[in-house]
Amino acid sequence: MSESKQAPQNPAIEFPERGEPALTPKQRMAIPRQPMPEQPAEVRSRNFLEVNQGLSAEAARMEALRCIQCKDPKCRQGCPVGINIPAFVKKVAEGDFAEGVRILKRDNALPAVCGRVCPQEGQCEKVCTLGKKGEPVAIGRIERFLADWEREHDREPIVAGPATGKKVAIVGAGPAGLTAAADLVRLGHEVHLFEALHRAGGVLVYGIPEFRLPKRIVHDEVRQLETAGVRLHTSVVVGQTVTMDELHERFDAIFVATGAGLPNFMDLPGENLNGVYSANEYLTRVNLMRAYDFPHADTPVARSRSVAVVGGGNVAMDAARTAKRLGAEHVYLVYRRTRAEMPARLEEVHHAEEEGIEFLFLHNPVRYEGDAQGRVNKAVLQKMALGEPDASGRRRPVATDETVELEVDTAVVAIGNGPNPLVPRTTPGLRTKRWGNILAEKGSGRTSLKAVWAGGDIVLGAATVILAMGAGRAAARSIDEYLRTGEWPEVTLEE
Repeated sequence: MSESKQAPQNPAIEFPERGEPALTPKQRMAIPRQPMPEQPAEVRSRNFLEVNQGLSAEAARMEALRCIQCKDPKCRQGCPVGINIPAFVKKVAEGDFAEGVRILKRDNALPAVCGRVCPQEGQCEKVCTLGKKGEPVAIGRIERFLADWEREHDREPIVAGPATGKKVAIVGAGPAGLTAAADLVRLGHEVHLFEALHRAGGVLVYGIPEFRLPKRIVHDEVRQLETAGVRLHTSVVVGQTVTMDELHERFDAIFVATGAGLPNFMDLPGENLNGVYSANEYLTRVNLMRAYDFPHADTPVARSRSVAVVGGGNVAMDAARTAKRLGAEHVYLVYRRTRAEMPARLEEVHHAEEEGIEFLFLHNPVRYEGDAQGRVNKAVLQKMALGEPDASGRRRPVATDETVELEVDTAVVAIGNGPNPLVPRTTPGLRTKRWGNILAEKGSGRTSLKAVWAGGDIVLGAATVILAMGAGRAAARSIDEYLRTGEWPEVTLEE
């Protein structure tokens, strides 16, 4: 979805301090979608500050007025965590932001995160009634506005429920783990959150760049959980420093949410040359370890002149845009299909183009070459053509006989991640799929081991933040039911 950066021609509407102005459905539909203020491309491509600046209170109310409050709101059905979208949007239109926050946070423990990185265009906004004939309500922008407003005012705390005496271990402090922790502490259970890295947040802190999701946003959400009583244990590698059997001795239930952090490579000649990174390592160095601030931060990263990033998803966009901000003169996005098949969010593709990322569609690397010191200096790319659709519904790329050479001093492979193998590999009886994803029951997250649940990317494969949150919420409901009843019906697992 491409939008004009110019201020919209809004109709003259006088907002009361509280309450909605009286508008007909036709008048509501005449209000244009409110654009997101952004840093100019020529400025933001040289810094790591957040690109999107957020709607003003007036713009947020104007956008909320576009909602026609459908009797059968498809937007709520399109949300993986079932947020009551019409209700919080209505409160924004009325100017009652505090109540809007309360409604939003009943179903979403991470609204400031979701408002920034959730792919609303493929979920809640995709099924918005207004989108049938025009542009949908900008639900994500309103959600972000409320979360940012709350952070600047009195925060709506997460309140722990009456103590049940039950203890839950959550392995992995990413989106699924954080969401489950919030729900379980509200239900009165003692929650311990174990994280292998030195900071909680999972992919939110190591994978998503500062310019899309400032780390202070994630840290604020984690602090809220700790204030509610969630006990955070960082630098604990479950399966290495502590085993699942040891956790079983101390806890009544375990939720495994270790994510998909094992990078995939293409097994090409030259992939072991210096300067060839996985996107996982490249982004972790920059995002979590603040390599962009080296030497003030301890961790270095290559300062490159010419970078090739391989892939077409959001991670590839993040890596390419990061390389540009680190000073690369040329950043090439190498993708084996065309723009139409790219899985990345349209907004991210648009931002990358504005920032000068050079797209090489219908190209795929076949080898890397290096200099005498073992550092990459060339990527050899094979030109591709599109054939028949594959299982994903996208047209399959077919190799041609033509190759081109690209001079590069850094290559970043961003073709996806596999499940973290440590917990499955060290936990006898925990059933997995062929590629290592834990088998979990649909709707509950229960696994082949009693009192063990799993959810998020360790089950789904590399997916979205909101889908991981939905899995965390479903697991929390199931865990609570088990802890209160002690019942463990037969588990249905589908390969």
